[in-house]
Amino acid sequence: MTPLDARPALAVRPAAPADLPFIVDAQIAMALESEGLALERAALEEGVRAVLEGRVQAEYLIAEENGRAVGMLLTASKWSDWRNGAVVWVDSVYVVPEARRRGVFAALYASVRARVEESPGLLGVRLYVHQRNEPAQRVYEALGMARGRYHLYEWMKNED
Repeated sequence: MTPLDARPALAVRPAAPADLPFIVDAQIAMALESEGLALERAALEEGVRAVLEGRVQAEYLIAEENGRAVGMLLTASKWSDWRNGAVVWVDSVYVVPEARRRGVFAALYASVRARVEESPGLLGVRLYVHQRNEPAQRVYEALGMARGRYHLYEWMKNED
C-alpha cells in the first residue's frame, strides 16, 4: 500500500467527446469481465456518442489520476412520482485494473452523491450490479450503500 500522501492525484470531471475511445474500451472490458458478455463495438460507440452529444438525458463522469483516465460511470435520473423527485441511477461503472483499490470509484461516487445532496430535486442514488459481481458489491457496501428492497426484472427485445 502507498501512503495516502504519495497516492496519485485523483480528479473527477464530466466526460468530453475526446473520451469516447476510453469509454468504449472500458465498457467492452467491463461487460466481458463482469458478465462474460461481448458487446458490439459499433452499437456501443453510437450509444456513447448519443450521451456525449447530449441526445439523451445522461452523463458520463471520468476519474483521472494525474491526467490519465482510470475510471468512469454513467448517470441518468429517473423520476419517482411516489416521492415527487428524481433518483440518480449509476450504470456502466468501470475502473481500469491497475487503478483498483485506490479510491477511484469512491471519488466517482462521492461526486454523484454530492450532486444529489446539493439538489433539492434529487432524492438518492441507485445502481444495479450483476449478481455474481461480488467484488463490486463489497465496494458499494463499504461506501455505505445498502442492497435495495427491490429485485430487478427485465425484458429485453432480441435477447434470450
